[in-house]
Amino acid sequence: MTTSHEKPRPTIARIWRGRTSAAKADAYARYLYEHGVLPLARKALGVQMLREDRATESEFVTISYWESVEAMSRFAGDDPRRIHHLERDAEFLIELPSGVQVLDITASLSQVGGDRA
Repeated sequence: MTTSHEKPRPTIARIWRGRTSAAKADAYARYLYEHGVLPLARKALGVQMLREDRATESEFVTISYWESVEAMSRFAGDDPRRIHHLERDAEFLIELPSGVQVLDITASLSQVGGDRA
């Protein structure tokens, strides 16, 4: 349990993946950041947006960190694996993802500056 002066610690990671064509990747990166990552950052303990560019497509991975399944459910609803598609996802993505991964964080070590998850 966290006291009032301690920051909540993440115990859950929620991972979303989506793919777009290489031609749409830069535009989607801007859109995902502005309409997906920034609003999510106001609710989660932390968010990371990752991108892998390939020859013909780019994959985006968004990882959000939560203190509990209950906290994540306040964002995602009763089913935390339910996808919350952004308004323009169908325009950008090769296929709409059908779910997300919800994983327990069993260890977290970091030498990287900034907020730690």
